[in-house]
Amino acid sequence: MLPGLPPARRRLRAVRHQLRRRRRLIAAALAATAVASGLHALAPPPSPSVAVLVAARDLPAGTTLATDDLVAREFPEALVPSGAVRAGAGRVLAAPLSSGEVLTDARVVGPGLAEAQPGETVLPVRLPDPGMAALLRPGDEVDLVATDPGTGESRVVARDVRVLTGTADVPEAPTGQGGALVVVGLSAAEAVSVTSASLAQFLTVSWSR
Repeated sequence: MLPGLPPARRRLRAVRHQLRRRRRLIAAALAATAVASGLHALAPPPSPSVAVLVAARDLPAGTTLATDDLVAREFPEALVPSGAVRAGAGRVLAAPLSSGEVLTDARVVGPGLAEAQPGETVLPVRLPDPGMAALLRPGDEVDLVATDPGTGESRVVARDVRVLTGTADVPEAPTGQGGALVVVGLSAAEAVSVTSASLAQFLTVSWSR
């Protein structure tokens, strides 16, 4: 402290001295604030979210969906799968759905199922024995066999046909033929053969696992 200086001058000199000592710290703090502000200005806005339906629990193929089988979850719009289903109650699962998995057209019976099977024709096939149909699981590969009810002769009309859905009991057809429907994927040519055979013959399946 210099003698003879007025008290006000001494206080001013002390303040200047403290500022010189802390100017690096102040400069660093100002620089950090400027960088943070710049990053905030450059950051993209948060992605909008949309509500989608997901499985409330593990659901097997063939399940007819009820309202308590599905729950709504918010997903970033950019992450929502293509073909997400907006209303699922009453739809039938064509493939198993894991807990938390988004419900899409490729998982339910309908037009979206055909689109999810490139190169295949999706065809519902009536099997006369519901018990036989109940043995089938999505993903099974089976041969479709047509049997003439008059002669009892059988022939294979399609080989290595892929089962896409579980079974659904159906009322009797106008011909008096009951049974169960199974949705399968096969080639267009095979679909014609199977459809023709089903008009006058009984269809059964054979397969190995």
